[in-house]
Amino acid sequence: MNLLILGLVLFLGIHSARVFADGMRSGFISRFGPMAWKGLYSVLSLLGFVLLVQGYAAARLDPVVLWAPPIGLRHVASLLTLLAFVLLAAAYVPGNALKARLGHPMTLAVKVWALAHLLSNGNLADVLLFGGFLLWAVLVFRAARARDRTAAAAPAAPDTEPVTAPATRPASTLLTVVLGVAAWAAFAFWAHAALIGVRPFGGA
Repeated sequence: MNLLILGLVLFLGIHSARVFADGMRSGFISRFGPMAWKGLYSVLSLLGFVLLVQGYAAARLDPVVLWAPPIGLRHVASLLTLLAFVLLAAAYVPGNALKARLGHPMTLAVKVWALAHLLSNGNLADVLLFGGFLLWAVLVFRAARARDRTAAAAPAAPDTEPVTAPATRPASTLLTVVLGVAAWAAFAFWAHAALIGVRPFGGA
């Protein structure tokens, strides 16, 4: 369990630098340069990810059960993860209406994914892992929306063009949904069992 906690602290901590330690982040970049920051960011992210994966795998061998989720929550979790995959696709497909409307679909995807797994898993390791990611996503999304409001309220320079909403295309939105559903199906019916050892449909 200690490995899992350490991995979460490193991984989510470095991904929260802009939210909770932007001054330190900016000072590091000013002193050592952006490439040094990217290197540190990558190393700590990779180390944290490896530790949390190893810690979670070890914790699953000797689970501490906090509660037993009702079977119906598995169906709720499946629908939520489907939504999460569509939001994830929206972060990458240009010109889709979901990204234009929501602004930060990647962070929302993490939030929905974490909530889905938190609802359908009652072990201590699951609560730490998915609860940690859910809390992180909530805080990061709030910070991102606050930056959006600040940027929108800031007066534009005299020589700059007015900022307009990005153009959206129905075909891009449809492609986003199709890709999200396809990725969800591939992961739910094959990759989840192959990579994690748990079948969301059809038993463990």
